[in-house]
Amino acid sequence: MDGSTLNLSPASGQDAAHATRNRRAVVALMIGVALASLDTAIANTALPAIATDLRAAPAASVWVINAYQLAMVATLLPLAALGDIVGHRRIYMVGLAVFTLASLACALAPTLPTLAVARALQGLGAAGIMSVNSALLRFIYPPHRRGHGFGLNAMVVGIGFAVGPSVASLILSVATWPWLFGINVPLGLVVLAVAAPSLPDSPRGTHRFDGYAAVLNVLAFSSLIFALGSAAQREPASWWGSALAAALVFGVLLVRREHGRTSPILSVDLFRRRAFALSSITSMCTFAAQGLAFVSLPFYFEFVLHRNQIDTGFLMSPWSIIVALAAPLAGRMADKYPPGLLGGIGLAILSVGMASLALLPADPSVLDIAIRMMICGAGFGFFQSPNLKALMAAAPPERAGGASGTVATSRLLGQATGAALTALCFSLFGMQGSTTAL
Repeated sequence: MDGSTLNLSPASGQDAAHATRNRRAVVALMIGVALASLDTAIANTALPAIATDLRAAPAASVWVINAYQLAMVATLLPLAALGDIVGHRRIYMVGLAVFTLASLACALAPTLPTLAVARALQGLGAAGIMSVNSALLRFIYPPHRRGHGFGLNAMVVGIGFAVGPSVASLILSVATWPWLFGINVPLGLVVLAVAAPSLPDSPRGTHRFDGYAAVLNVLAFSSLIFALGSAAQREPASWWGSALAAALVFGVLLVRREHGRTSPILSVDLFRRRAFALSSITSMCTFAAQGLAFVSLPFYFEFVLHRNQIDTGFLMSPWSIIVALAAPLAGRMADKYPPGLLGGIGLAILSVGMASLALLPADPSVLDIAIRMMICGAGFGFFQSPNLKALMAAAPPERAGGASGTVATSRLLGQATGAALTALCFSLFGMQGSTTAL
């Protein structure tokens, strides 16, 4: 049976065993995505506690996020390309195993540098999960239901972000921050047990993996993220300037290497498709806006508004809860209406919500904050699913892995940019940096 025509309904003609396997495959994918999203949200909320316990400056503590994002951005595209060759299922399973082990290392880290290294390893595992997730969904859902599948994926990401702040706040109220990472270990083991027998085997390409291009990709993107982080923390110009120059050199070499190839690691050919390029760039900008808010708001709530950790978690939740509700609706609508129109409406709503957050009164009530967060979540959720469908639909089936990697890379470049801009605000304005970031 062709993996591209799998359906989740027994009414499609599949027997009960196939239907059950497909449902389990979707569950395994969704939980894996939720773990990566949950971990990001937990880290954002826990930054003040981590900085205090490890005696690190707020700007330096942002490397707990940057290390994770650096590893993910640097390895997403090579892992996505490798998935097209060795199978998306294999990449997902290995990535999930690495993520689980690295989570244990994070929980045991005694210093900020050690935690940053463990977070980088965790980011490598998360890259394995996220690089092929959309590709696997494409081979599970038939074409007429892919909007629903991508909407479900966006909903789970939203739920991960929604649960993360609350879970972090509740755990921090009774335990220390290492337990925030330790929670991934039993969950990861359960997902591995479910995913192993259920994830489908996708078609594999006959081309060879370009190791030279993969190395160039890692060097280019890691140099870029390092340059962003160093510049944001106002490190010596020679540091971030050299890193930025290296990113440009390796980036040019990578583009020249990939030019004209039928299955490149960096999807230069796909960016010639207008819908693909526009969807990718818009996704990066939108996640940068969300990153600015999600990294700065915990510090704003705790150090400017003097809320406790539990309050902070619940104040962060409305945005993600509404994303979780809006994304599936937008996904179903994207199966009937132009994704560009739906995404444009979502971006307009998000812009209004971000402006309202920037204009918060000096002493806002819980209702003031919640309404603004919900407006942002509604706009972001209404944009995310249609944009994801447009991006994946613009790529041919045999390039599903490369398109999936581009989806995740755009998202993470945006998040890394948002985190770097927040760190710059902290470096320039101290604890008032959270207000400046908003």
